[in-house]
Amino acid sequence: MRKKRYTVRSKTGTRWKESGKSTEEIVKELQDNLPKNDYREQSLRIHGLICAKCAREFDYKDRHLLTVHHKDGNHRNNPPDGSNWENLCVYCHDDEHSRGLLGDYLSNGK
Repeated sequence: MRKKRYTVRSKTGTRWKESGKSTEEIVKELQDNLPKNDYREQSLRIHGLICAKCAREFDYKDRHLLTVHHKDGNHRNNPPDGSNWENLCVYCHDDEHSRGLLGDYLSNGK
């Protein structure tokens, strides 16, 4: 199968420059430039593959359903000891964040 080549143009001054890179090369370059935040893996190692709220246990194959919840709500607060993290399944994580919205809604309605 032949790979398609795409032209990515970037404006430098008043001229356009063509890169001639494939989409795979562009995606790899973008992924390499992302900041390396491995706090998720660190939290899974520290706290284990278990939801802190509903106590559901996860295997390696379904670990993608576990998320890291920041207890103080600050996603930049990532201490190496994991004291600001708790592993929550996607359902409990959604529930945790929707509780504040529901509480705000109900308190403003009265």
